[in-house]
Amino acid sequence: MCGLTGELRLDGALADVAAVARMTDPMAPRGPDGSGVWAYGPVALGHRRLKIIDLSDRAAQPMADSELGLVGVFNGCLYNYRELRETLRAEGYRFFSTSDTEVLIKAYHRWGARCVEHFLGMFAFAVYERDSGTLVLGRDRLGIKPLYLARAGARLRFASTLPALLAGGGIDTGLDLVALHHYMTFHSVVPAPRTILAGVRKLPPATVRTIRPDGTEEDTLYWTPDCTRRMDRDDWTEAVLAGLRTAVDRRMVADVPVGVLLSGGLDSSFIVALLAEAGQRDLTTFSIGFAAAGGESGDEFGYSDLVAQRFGTVHHKIPIDDARLLPALTGAVGAMSEPMVSHDAVAFYLLSQEVSKHVKVVQSGQGADEVFAGYDWYPPLAGVPREKAADAYARVFFDRPHTGLAKILNPEYLLPDDVSGEFVQRHFAAPGAETALDAALRLDTTIMLVDDPVKRVDNMTMAWGLEARTPFLDHELVELAAACPPELKLAAGGKGVLKEAARKLVPDEVIDRTKGYFPVPAIRHLSGPYLDLVRDALSAPAARDRALFRPEYVELLLAAPTEHRTTLGASALWQLALLELWLQSHGV
Repeated sequence: MCGLTGELRLDGALADVAAVARMTDPMAPRGPDGSGVWAYGPVALGHRRLKIIDLSDRAAQPMADSELGLVGVFNGCLYNYRELRETLRAEGYRFFSTSDTEVLIKAYHRWGARCVEHFLGMFAFAVYERDSGTLVLGRDRLGIKPLYLARAGARLRFASTLPALLAGGGIDTGLDLVALHHYMTFHSVVPAPRTILAGVRKLPPATVRTIRPDGTEEDTLYWTPDCTRRMDRDDWTEAVLAGLRTAVDRRMVADVPVGVLLSGGLDSSFIVALLAEAGQRDLTTFSIGFAAAGGESGDEFGYSDLVAQRFGTVHHKIPIDDARLLPALTGAVGAMSEPMVSHDAVAFYLLSQEVSKHVKVVQSGQGADEVFAGYDWYPPLAGVPREKAADAYARVFFDRPHTGLAKILNPEYLLPDDVSGEFVQRHFAAPGAETALDAALRLDTTIMLVDDPVKRVDNMTMAWGLEARTPFLDHELVELAAACPPELKLAAGGKGVLKEAARKLVPDEVIDRTKGYFPVPAIRHLSGPYLDLVRDALSAPAARDRALFRPEYVELLLAAPTEHRTTLGASALWQLALLELWLQSHGV
């Protein structure tokens, strides 16, 4: 897990090496173990390294293979790199390191852009062909690893984080009004390729982009989950169990110890159980908790303690004092590549700070709810006719209808069309999803998951040089879940097939408990210093100059901060404030 940057000039000019260095420096938390910049005529690449596989300097990046005429930078992990190395070695390739980066470069030489089809893992990369001047960018199937881009005239820049691009300078920081519509409507999700800034885009997941010296680009979408049924009903439980076993085992590949983020819920507890079943000893686990607020508990230590005791893990229980929470909000917002409204971002930020003192790699249960239908907005879609599915989805998931934006945003930020509703309509209309729930899960897995929970985990863990691996987002497991009959996923209150697979491994008390979330009550119930923070952000000079929100609407929310909620119960006030906090934090 690392941070990469680069610049490609398409007019024959030399790349701006100083700008690439400026972009590389802010990513030091993503890669505290090493850095490097490489330049050759119109291209310059930068890298910050977190040492996980091949801890020697032979694996340093940018990595140049002079024999093959390729230079690459890579963020992520190829879990099958050892198998691929043996395949490539049998075909005559010689290796100077034991890193997965070198495997990626040689795999690109062997298979070209189709190399991604051979990869099992999470990745974002850039490979430059010295002789042809072609640059190739790639991103993993589920978008676990980010890649942001900014093209201005004949200059293309790219980086693992959006703030890194800002550090390079020359970015159009005007707001993208379509992205703003998504943020305010589509539960704060801004799908690729857009970001909230007009001058920054992101490479979509499962995409390889080839940029030639004349400036032409070609995108290849190399993967999408298939919802076609392909198994007898009685076989699904064993198939899911086998698939998750494989996914968890793959994510133990490392030259450093691997821990687990143990929330006490089914998903992370299942990971711990499978690792214990596989013979892992002295597994290190971590749980976090906050003070109660608004009558809501701030921890789930009872369940995480139960799992840790059952499987004999070396458990770290991390209670967070209220005094740490408010200052951490500033750090969490600063670590966000894009505005992320979910209040548990600060929980992941603080958890990662503590966990990084013990290990460099953890497994996390992120993604199970989107893949196996664990959220409460899925059951209402079960009986909806396929042709009405998109509208039904918007009613249960969108924060507010398009018409509701007129009372929130000032006129210059409004769009005449419901671009978020149209976006969902297009996705639901695509072939390959038999039922309304199939279509909703496909959208959430390939869009919402990528640009909310997955991005949140990447940003908050990497803010402390911690690599998070997500076995529920193993693409083969995702394919299996996509094909699983909806009624099996909805059973038992959601994630039914996963719960059945966990029986005899995970304690029943954990499987049958009411679904929990990563609670940060102080943010869900804004009061005291947290309300002051929000009020200050929305009344700051930058906010007044921007004039994004109608003053009367802001005053309405401030007068009753806990009353106004979005469709899914999130704080409407926090949604507005978080956007302003992010823009101000990054000097936009």
